[in-house]
Amino acid sequence: MSTYVVTGGCGFIGSYVIKELLKSNDEDLFIYNIDKMGVGSSEENIVNDKRVQNHFIDISNDEHWRLHMANPLDFIDRDIDYVIHLAAESHVDRSIDNPLSFAYSNLIGTAKVLELVRKHKARMVHVSTDEVYGHLGEKDPPFSEESPLAPRSPYSATKAGSDLLVQSYIDTYGIDASITRCCNNYGPRQGDEKLIPTVIRSIIQGNKVPVYGTGKNIREWIHAEDHSRAIIEVLTDDVPARVYNIPGNLVCTNLDLIKKVIKEIEHQFPAYKRKKSEYIELVPDRMGHDFKYQLSTKHKLSAATKQKKFSLSQTVKYYVNKYRP
Repeated sequence: MSTYVVTGGCGFIGSYVIKELLKSNDEDLFIYNIDKMGVGSSEENIVNDKRVQNHFIDISNDEHWRLHMANPLDFIDRDIDYVIHLAAESHVDRSIDNPLSFAYSNLIGTAKVLELVRKHKARMVHVSTDEVYGHLGEKDPPFSEESPLAPRSPYSATKAGSDLLVQSYIDTYGIDASITRCCNNYGPRQGDEKLIPTVIRSIIQGNKVPVYGTGKNIREWIHAEDHSRAIIEVLTDDVPARVYNIPGNLVCTNLDLIKKVIKEIEHQFPAYKRKKSEYIELVPDRMGHDFKYQLSTKHKLSAATKQKKFSLSQTVKYYVNKYRP
């Protein structure tokens, strides 16, 4: 029997992680899903399964912590084997508007999860982001696990801070934990504010797609299902490392990705086809807009190296059906 705590299990990636865990043949598997149902979470992602117990609480809420218990996770009454910590405030634009909420959630929330891990002597994976490394120039080589942390926004800075908290608990208390840093994710059920949903929604609603700056910023992409499998593989690694980068299988400019999405919409839903000049609108660049992310890794994770071929077919179909009248 294995007992898991998954934070952020109603978020985009977290929901894929829970569904991947539930593929196990272990009939006694049990999952505590902890989610505050914030901006990145959705009721659509709530998994209804007898092996999953959902708790909709904000673990970074200091008032709850002071008034009710030493740690809002102390209600957990089973021995915990594994913790997957995905819950975090995101993304860059929101962190620029409200940096304090990111500090509370990403730092205090992580500290409380670490205390749970310490109490139960559980194995933990802390899910971070490639953005903690800062950004690259066009010709720079990819980040490695040894690259220094150089965050450039309140979001990435608080994620880097949470990574350092995890490392401090490894060194100070001897907890068994690893950190994963992944590239951009795509797939069905992602938040509406993310790039691919925004592109599809704009086209379906008859609007131009807003593109920051010149659209030449470069990103690396992985399907959330492949990412979730990589997280679980790290969790169960026999000789775990501290940090795992999880690269994707497509590196391209934002503008090129948008063109791929448009081409797929035209292929599947020709009724939405327009003149090329009517699709895209360049808008002023945002603050803290990193130029390029790309990852390399020294680890041979089968889930990362055997990713499904990059394909927008399923993703485009999902969002068109979601957004069209």
